[in-house]
Amino acid sequence: MTKLSVNINKVATIRNARGGNNPDVLRVAQDCERFGAQGITVHPRPDQRHIRYQDVRDLKPLLTTEFNIEGNPISEFIALVLENHPTQVTLVPDGHDQITSNHGWDTRTHLNFLSDVTARFREAGIRVSIFVGADEEMVDYAQRAGADRVELYTEPYAAAFAVAEALPEGATEREKRRAEAIAPFIRAAETARTLGLGLNAGHDLSLENLAYFHQQIPWTDEVSIGHALICDALYLGLEETIHRYCDALGESC
Repeated sequence: MTKLSVNINKVATIRNARGGNNPDVLRVAQDCERFGAQGITVHPRPDQRHIRYQDVRDLKPLLTTEFNIEGNPISEFIALVLENHPTQVTLVPDGHDQITSNHGWDTRTHLNFLSDVTARFREAGIRVSIFVGADEEMVDYAQRAGADRVELYTEPYAAAFAVAEALPEGATEREKRRAEAIAPFIRAAETARTLGLGLNAGHDLSLENLAYFHQQIPWTDEVSIGHALICDALYLGLEETIHRYCDALGESC
């Protein structure tokens, strides 16, 4: 079973645009769970432009599914995670001024740092996932750092898949381009499996590309999806959208 973890950052972005508490991030998170999501993801950043540190504290006692906190492990983030003890922490190498995640860790270069941070979280009983590109060496060094899982950064897959889908239906190049888009992710996923690492995926996964990704890498443990899912919900409604993402994973909500 591949779990769907809904990233609710974009809900907080809308709330913060006007101040106040509309939409209510806590209620949306609980509704996502009620509609079938098997996890909630948040990515608090130091500037608090979407999810705030206090949101994390408020969410923790309310959630009944897996809670995944992702972010750059600066000292304030580490303290927040240890305070709230989520199911999983995902380490992401974001800069303070980054709009969104756009690369994975160089786990070889940062091996000592990641090993120290991972050990702290694992000692607290928190599962650790390290965000990496589709690179077998980076997966290998994530395992050496002590990670329980890796999360594959899937924006390059999504971009290449969109190019393939833009070709005419039945074009001989279409399936070839799809296969090329997913190939490095299959190799990285197989490396993770060989090393005994769990496997997550996230970034730009959508109703257009998720089913194919899952068909090719069905042993994926979890996908974390926010931006595309919230955009779809504007047209389909949140409950129907979550059901469709579950369908794309071959699961029922």
